[in-house]
Amino acid sequence: MNIPAELKYTKDHEWIKIEGDIATVGVTDFAQGELGDIVYVEVETVDETLDREEVFGTVEAVKTVSDLFLPLSGEIIEFNENLENEPEKVNSDPYGDGWMIKIKISNQEEIEDLLDAAAYQEIIGG
Repeated sequence: MNIPAELKYTKDHEWIKIEGDIATVGVTDFAQGELGDIVYVEVETVDETLDREEVFGTVEAVKTVSDLFLPLSGEIIEFNENLENEPEKVNSDPYGDGWMIKIKISNQEEIEDLLDAAAYQEIIGG
């Protein structure tokens, strides 16, 4: 299972890459494996400012639909529009081309509450 050490994680199986005040967010390798074949990613919150743990979208797999929870408070500034035509990128490249959104972080202190790779590995029983 791939859990890149340079990323941060949430208990909701999302990864976060922090670059200054911008965070890129996607779902982890574990999450895409649990979901199965992803057929649709819906994010209708671009340009909205949401609080941490609010639902920012959904991911639909063959067998289930799951809410996506915002890992950090901030404004959603970009959606990976490639996922509209190729949602399977979340399965094939969850940490690369399968990223979902970018956030302009409004509260840097929340970063301290995110999990590191080792803590996330413990949650998933790795």
